[in-house]
Amino acid sequence: MSNWIINQGLSAFILVVWMGINIFLFVYFYLFYDLGPQFEYTRELLGSALPWARAPAAVLNFNCMLILLPVCRNLLSLLYVNLCKTMRKQLDKNLTFHKLVAYMIALMTAVHTIAHLLNAEWYTNSFQGRYGPLATKLSMLGDSRELNTTYLNPVRSNSTTPTILVFTTIAGLTGVVITLALILMITSSMEVIRRSYFEVFWYTHHLFIVFFAGLVFHGAGRIVRSQQVTDPPHNNSLCENQLENWGETADCPVAQFAGGFPQTWMWVIGPMIIYLCERLLRFIRYMQPVSYRKIVIRPSKVLELQLVKPGFKMQVGQYVFLNCPAISQLEWHPFTMTSAPEEDFFSVHIRLVGDWTEKLIKMVENLPEGGQGPKMAVDGPFGTASEDVFDYEVSMLVGAGIGVTPFASILKSIWYKFKDSDPKLRTKKIYFYWLCRETYAFEWFADLLQVLEKDMEERGMRDFLTYKLYLTGWDQSHVNHAMVHFDKETDIITGLKQKTSYGRPNWDREFEQVQQENPSSVVGTFLCGPQALAKDLEKKCVKYSDVDPRKTKFYFNKENF
Repeated sequence: MSNWIINQGLSAFILVVWMGINIFLFVYFYLFYDLGPQFEYTRELLGSALPWARAPAAVLNFNCMLILLPVCRNLLSLLYVNLCKTMRKQLDKNLTFHKLVAYMIALMTAVHTIAHLLNAEWYTNSFQGRYGPLATKLSMLGDSRELNTTYLNPVRSNSTTPTILVFTTIAGLTGVVITLALILMITSSMEVIRRSYFEVFWYTHHLFIVFFAGLVFHGAGRIVRSQQVTDPPHNNSLCENQLENWGETADCPVAQFAGGFPQTWMWVIGPMIIYLCERLLRFIRYMQPVSYRKIVIRPSKVLELQLVKPGFKMQVGQYVFLNCPAISQLEWHPFTMTSAPEEDFFSVHIRLVGDWTEKLIKMVENLPEGGQGPKMAVDGPFGTASEDVFDYEVSMLVGAGIGVTPFASILKSIWYKFKDSDPKLRTKKIYFYWLCRETYAFEWFADLLQVLEKDMEERGMRDFLTYKLYLTGWDQSHVNHAMVHFDKETDIITGLKQKTSYGRPNWDREFEQVQQENPSSVVGTFLCGPQALAKDLEKKCVKYSDVDPRKTKFYFNKENF
């Protein structure tokens, strides 16, 4: 249990607090509208659909306040610098929390919408006299200053249908717009769409502007009304039995009603201002000049861009957003930097995936000899889990495919630190694992490993870096070829002394080895790769963390974009 607390305790606590607030808001406002005396006559028209509509609205307000904050990356970077390591790990899960909040918004929107559709039906039926004399009396109240009356039922004509009510009121129209925008945003965020058609996801997700605009105005119609205090007071229990005497006697003045003051804008105005500041900062960065130091197209269809930007400072494992106006002025795509902070430039490696990267690579391929690349705008850098790698004496780095990029930055930085004999380097041992489907994916990173391999050997630190390469998309011909050349000093695929393994790592064996070789260390486990691998490694971190504080403990960290 303590092992689980080490890796998941704070995340679970935050989740419980968030869920607790949601449950509290739902229950509190459900009871408020279900039992509140000021809504007694409103419930006479709408029944239980009233609390079922208003309770989700309160939960929606809370979650719509939260939904923008996890994607305010500059705010997160600011917090990242000023928080302890344990809290920074929670910021690395910003997109997971963003999705969780979105799911809650979707659920509450469904409940809220269904309840209000029932309300539209029941408002209409009440006006048409289908629910008894009290409901009919309440529905017929007019909005007259002379007679000192106010209406309760927004339906004012027998020709009004639920459909007309929905499409002719502020609440109805904005509700339709909000719901459609939400449906499009959620469906386009599905993994298969986001991976294969990123542009569809990117542009559709910007419907959040429409969503929040509709949200701000949604309550302006004040369609749900409550009973007001009058002088003399209107005694509901007495006046329900004296409908014909309303306004005729002092005991039963005509009941007065008014819509509640819109509150949603008060919940979301703060996050909206923060997000606007984010966009303003992004625009300023968009205008800052970026020049090319070097452009390299690797045979494996990986494009390496070495860029220079005045005043740009980075840390290991950080990422930037790139924008190429020649392709799209609106699209920004995240890429982990592969350079080290000690270098006078920053670099990214871009794999051909999707339309944007395909267009960029084609533009670069068609450049004339010595020509500069297309104009590039850079937003960032932004912090990630990998920044904490030097806080651990022992680190396990796991990269899958192009997910090796943050570790390229880390290993380069380590090389520079050894070269400069940096006394601040706490790291004593690094285990590096790289999983690739195709052999050609190794080629662009093998050069760096060769340099590190040679340098560590010359310094008598061969044991500092243990790296293992795994080819997961192999066939029998690869195995046969490897067996024929097994006695060679270097690997036939990478040219490294460490031979490439075929298949996937046995993680139990790897964690046992790390545990045995580091019996009293805190080990930082870092992954840049798929979610399935993340779940597996997280379980291993829990499994192999010892309860005894004097023995090995594993802390799991994952890159998120």
